[in-house]
Amino acid sequence: MTLVAGVDSSTQSCKVVVRDLETGALVRSGRAAHPDGTEVDPAAWWSALRSALEAAGGLDDVAAISIAGQQHGMVVLDAEGRVIRDALLWNDTRSAQAARDLIDEVGAEAYASRVGVVPVASFTATKLRWLRDAEPANAARVAAVALPHDWLTWRLLGYGPADESPLGPDLEALTTDRSDASGTAYWSAGAGAYDFELFERALGRPGREAAGAAGVRADAGARDTDGARVILPRVLGPADAAGRTPDGVLVGPGAGDNAGAALGLGAADGDVVVSIGTSGTVFAVTDSPIADPTGTVAGFADAGGLNLPLIATLNAARVLSSIADLLSVDFDTLAELALSVEPGAEGVVLVPYFEGERTPNLPDAKASLHGLTIATTRPATFARAAIEGMLCGLADGLDAVRAVGVREKRILLIGGAAQNRAVAAIAAQVFDAPVVVPAPGEYVADGGAVQAAWALTGERPAWTVEAAAPLAVDTRAVIREQRGQYL
Repeated sequence: MTLVAGVDSSTQSCKVVVRDLETGALVRSGRAAHPDGTEVDPAAWWSALRSALEAAGGLDDVAAISIAGQQHGMVVLDAEGRVIRDALLWNDTRSAQAARDLIDEVGAEAYASRVGVVPVASFTATKLRWLRDAEPANAARVAAVALPHDWLTWRLLGYGPADESPLGPDLEALTTDRSDASGTAYWSAGAGAYDFELFERALGRPGREAAGAAGVRADAGARDTDGARVILPRVLGPADAAGRTPDGVLVGPGAGDNAGAALGLGAADGDVVVSIGTSGTVFAVTDSPIADPTGTVAGFADAGGLNLPLIATLNAARVLSSIADLLSVDFDTLAELALSVEPGAEGVVLVPYFEGERTPNLPDAKASLHGLTIATTRPATFARAAIEGMLCGLADGLDAVRAVGVREKRILLIGGAAQNRAVAAIAAQVFDAPVVVPAPGEYVADGGAVQAAWALTGERPAWTVEAAAPLAVDTRAVIREQRGQYL
């Protein structure tokens, strides 16, 4: 049996799956936690990856591995390969003003036309502008910029600071893939290339693409290698290998987490994926690149050579955990409470912008609760309003991707919260399309395993994904109409 491994290095944890190359059957898995916070020392991710790999039985019998991970995080390295400061994660909104500054300088329509996105605080470019303005001494030390999955791949290949790695700080060996690169706001899915002018506008220094690891730099002489330009990871194709670990395991290109999930699900034309994790996302695989000048829909690339128009919300599963904590109940009881109330939560509406919001772009917003009376101030209405409020934000996202031409046949509802029976039932009352809940699984890590198999064999595997029968469309207009009064 030939084995391949996939990794999901998410905001909250690192998960590893090991699968049979031929059938895709799960052989074993492992997990390790990540620290909380919106800025994290990447060393914690590296430690978690090694722990999760050990928990999954190691790589001694694994032929290939690939890492999918949280998007947008800013990992800045000095010339010695050391991390300069803690990584700013996608959900760190301190760069909101930087995003506004970049839009003022370039223009929203020009940004969308050039790289398929309009800057918001989540994207890497805005974090680099924040670094330039808030920490100029650190910005001056930057020799390379990587995303979380890029940096972990580099470390897995054996690179890093000289005293921490067998191959040392070869920054030219940094790699990424098109899906994660498209979340930086300085790489274009349409052009398939970095927009170096936009990168320089962000950091204030010129950049260039990495030339490749030592021994394979056939064109290095044609590149600027004097250290004046900041190195950006070399962008790999879907079936390309980043290299091999010191122990000889083939390493695939990796991916952004949502693109990894699309691969793991085998998402095809007509599938819209709604993922409810730390963040909420709505995305689809399409043939044509998207350029939305409003910035609502990000025109990302997917991990299979196509495109992945996507909206994201900052407030998803944590809305439910916050309300469950407030009510001192577990998630099963939260579901029971919510389902004991009719759609519309008796007029109670939660607008759940607890952490600001990305869609709509309201980084400084706060949550609000509306429609309370003495009679409706009770745990069941709170529970129902929490789930409805979270799902309505994602339904607005579905409307946005439809507005740029996406047409769905069904909605694939994934993420930990999707397994809550109230979330699935209420989703069928909020979304006006058939809702399918695939079997519980680590679909981002599974996408990494698909990549590993693809890089190993040169062919994308056709593994099957189990799913329950579609939930009948049961749209209750009152839910979204009621919420509209308070936006």
